[in-house]
Amino acid sequence: METYNGKTVAITGGATGIGFALAKALGKEGANIVIGEPRSERLDEAAAVLRADGISAVSMVMDVAVQASVEAFADFAWESFGQVDLAINNAGISVGQAPLVDLPSAKLHKIFGVNFFGVWHGCAAFGRRMIKQGTPAAIYNVGSENSLYVAVPNSAAYVATKHAVLGMTEAFREEMPDFINVGTIFPGFVGTELIPEAIRGMGMNADHFAAAVIPQMRAGGRFIVTHACNRDSITPRRAALDKAYDTYAPRYDGDDEYDVRKLIAKLSQQR
Repeated sequence: METYNGKTVAITGGATGIGFALAKALGKEGANIVIGEPRSERLDEAAAVLRADGISAVSMVMDVAVQASVEAFADFAWESFGQVDLAINNAGISVGQAPLVDLPSAKLHKIFGVNFFGVWHGCAAFGRRMIKQGTPAAIYNVGSENSLYVAVPNSAAYVATKHAVLGMTEAFREEMPDFINVGTIFPGFVGTELIPEAIRGMGMNADHFAAAVIPQMRAGGRFIVTHACNRDSITPRRAALDKAYDTYAPRYDGDDEYDVRKLIAKLSQQR
């Protein structure tokens, strides 16, 4: 997608933080913006700021954890502008830091409801409609550096949701037709309301983050990255995995005999 000028972009969690920064930047490029989240007052404030900046923007109160609400949000986006060219499943929450053994199950289900199922609902709702629409489009899911390694100690629930988002996005990417691009955005430490106020100012500015992300989406990137230092934590994990394979499961001639994808493909050819 060479430009978002004249295109329609729907963003969940678009009233604050990364979602709002993306809404502003894409809107200034000429995109129609549709934002949604549960807090009506924050949503009204964000939409007013966007429109005051000359951006074509509409908003809807919605809850990504509720499938019917996401379906209604998708309908609202199409009703507002007649098409959607880019959907960004951005909404996310934190439930604070606590060791896995101490985290109440209610908090575990709450964070999965938003961070994982919210993204799943968005993929289903927008993916289904984009297939029917039949024009080039894209869906990007906001993961985290925590999709790739454990960046924040005592945050197993958050880390698990973000690993799950990456796995789901990779599977979804394979399922979608070629004219719909699917990718994952991996924010590092960005200074948003998701971050404790005491350290928020130490993170990357959300507008700077959006400026780095949008050209990668425009180019159809599969993995949208910032924060170069993340590689220092990703590389040792990959190296440890390579070492395990080299030591206990080294390559040998014909070692694809149990390759499940090749076996599935072979079975399909025989039918």
